[in-house]
Amino acid sequence: MHFQDLPPAFLSKICARTDLARHLDRLPRPWVFTNGVFDVLHRGHVMYLAQARDLGGSLIVALNTDASVRRLGKGDDRPLNNEADRAVVMASQQSVSLVTWFDEDTPVQLIAEIRPDILVKGGDYDMAKLPETALVQSWGGRALALPFVQGYSTTRLLERIRSS
Repeated sequence: MHFQDLPPAFLSKICARTDLARHLDRLPRPWVFTNGVFDVLHRGHVMYLAQARDLGGSLIVALNTDASVRRLGKGDDRPLNNEADRAVVMASQQSVSLVTWFDEDTPVQLIAEIRPDILVKGGDYDMAKLPETALVQSWGGRALALPFVQGYSTTRLLERIRSS
């Protein structure tokens, strides 16, 4: 086998939801959890992920499946990148420890399965209004909104591309 035939090591960070328990046991705590579409990874995402990772021992990222992205109403052409491609890009990030998916409209059920120590979302979310916040706090966890990096948005990027 040649070097170029070997899969990148970071692909081992991608985990089917059914295999979560086995993968989680290997991750150092505290576990930080975030979720989203992460359709076109940009500077705002990278900064956010690095800040989230700095809060704990491991960062777990749950991606919306393609079907759940379509239900979010982000546009007929979204996601631009399918869920497998988005997982590979996310897993390539040094700050990310584990990548999985959720198909529901919210990650509440997945969060209940994982029981992270810290839930993080971008600063554009009102944490007090999210059911995920109350859930994580019910077992003594924390829920935090990280500062939003202004000027970076996949939706805005797509608007700029379409207008040119």
